[in-house]
Amino acid sequence: MTTNHMSIDDVPVKGFHQLLSIRTGGGWLLDGYVLSIIGVALMQAAAHLQLSNFWQGMIAASALFGMFFGGFLGGWLADLTGRKKLYFIAPTLFVLCSVAQLWVESEMALFLCRFVIGIAVGFEYAAGGSLLTEFLPTKERGPRLAMLTIMWFAGAMLAYLFGNMILKMDITDAWRWVFASPAVIGLILIIIRVGTPESPRWLISKGRTAEAEVIIKQVYGPSFSLANVPVQQAVKSLSLKEILALGYGKRVFFCSMFWMCAVIPVFAVYSFAPRVLDAMNLKGSWAEYGSVMITLMFVVGCVLATKLINSMGRRKMVIHSFLWSGLALLGLGAFADASPLLVLVLFCTYAVLIGGAQVLELVYPNELFPTEMRAIGVGMATSFSRIGAAVGTWLVPMSLDTIGIGNTMYVAAGVTLLGLIVSILTAPETKGLNLEQATALKN
Repeated sequence: MTTNHMSIDDVPVKGFHQLLSIRTGGGWLLDGYVLSIIGVALMQAAAHLQLSNFWQGMIAASALFGMFFGGFLGGWLADLTGRKKLYFIAPTLFVLCSVAQLWVESEMALFLCRFVIGIAVGFEYAAGGSLLTEFLPTKERGPRLAMLTIMWFAGAMLAYLFGNMILKMDITDAWRWVFASPAVIGLILIIIRVGTPESPRWLISKGRTAEAEVIIKQVYGPSFSLANVPVQQAVKSLSLKEILALGYGKRVFFCSMFWMCAVIPVFAVYSFAPRVLDAMNLKGSWAEYGSVMITLMFVVGCVLATKLINSMGRRKMVIHSFLWSGLALLGLGAFADASPLLVLVLFCTYAVLIGGAQVLELVYPNELFPTEMRAIGVGMATSFSRIGAAVGTWLVPMSLDTIGIGNTMYVAAGVTLLGLIVSILTAPETKGLNLEQATALKN
């Protein structure tokens, strides 16, 4: 039997990488669907359950609150017990909690179902992104991690399409079936993930080298072994205190802040799309088709960013994305009372331009932390970013009622431009680096 000296970071893309990308991308499609479906069904649920503005905000933000806890817990569990277990636990929770929403009769019951769904999303981000990152070759890492964001927005678009389709059907309490619909995607995802192996890098970090070698040979071929994995030592799982003590605090801050600034306006729009669009004079078919068009433009922006990520680089992309999308939001604030066409054009412009920051939400955290802290690093970034997004989403209905849609858009622009400042000051460049180089603090 022959051996070779090619690093697994330099291998060409294999069928396994394609399948793992589909398995992981399916998780992000489900995340986008389950988090966005709230914007389709909330108005009907609010009428049935007689929800106040406070509870509408709480329920819209409930999944984001769950992601705060799920990010921390999922990161810790994925580094302690492995990526594979959470890779199946997350979609299982999606299915159970989605189905449970068929029987909710109170604001608290709906809040708790959405809260646990958020925990599952936090698990998915911590485990799925880490697993895919640790198998991908260097040249494919950026584009394929960016692809996950495209899948998220594809899921969001499907939520609006299928959600509105269900609402138009002659079904009693159709909003319940809208909330339950993610269970179908969850069941399919569990099935296609059967057979996924554990991450060899994680196994090596735990000293389980024999198991790692078996998986390496299965995935890359019999001529590959531990010798083809870039050098890493067995280490124990690290706590938040230890991660900060090692000097990764600045990276936790950057990933959390830029991620939070990128998602607050997006989640605010998706959670209250009918109310936001109605406040900007997009009513009836303008609102229905406008929601789908805006989501489609998010996908377009992410596709363009994915194509440019290796040539443009991470740092330059995040800075330009925040700059120009922030200006688009300023335009929405200034022309909040303009014609529906102009408002829709400005919304679509924002959706395309924020694509760069959106795709980097999963690239940066997975590239900036080494194996022994990758999942918990991603988990912390998820948690810190989502607590800000949750508060922002909770405040939207009250903001619309008190300061109006124009000023609400100015606040969203301010959040986006804060992301620009943070990125200018702290964003690193990881273009063309393997994982060991990208995670080194000297980078």
